[in-house]
Amino acid sequence: MILLIDNYDSFTYNLVQLAGCITSSIRVVRNDQLTVTEIVELNPTHIILSPGPGHPKDAGVCEDLVRYLQDKIPILGVCLGHQGICEVYGSRITYARQLMHGKKSLLKIDTRCPIFHGLP
Repeated sequence: MILLIDNYDSFTYNLVQLAGCITSSIRVVRNDQLTVTEIVELNPTHIILSPGPGHPKDAGVCEDLVRYLQDKIPILGVCLGHQGICEVYGSRITYARQLMHGKKSLLKIDTRCPIFHGLP
């Protein structure tokens, strides 16, 4: 089962639809609905941390969940969820010079990096 942690964002159910292309076994819970222990008891195979408002430290159980499950199951963070993962690993989250919400931008993928191997 994929567990999607909803950080109170309208984009959450877009992620549910995308994950639904892979499996119908998806559960959505709010970031303050369950404890880490209760989430572990659900036995998810994957976790997605959704976007949301504010700072990652204020995203309920998310950072504690990453700390506890980081080497146990795959965790994908989107926007705020991604920032929370980065913060757990020592990154400093700051304000952007220019907001890019909903805007297209050109990305260059460094295919020399193993994590991006096989991407066009």
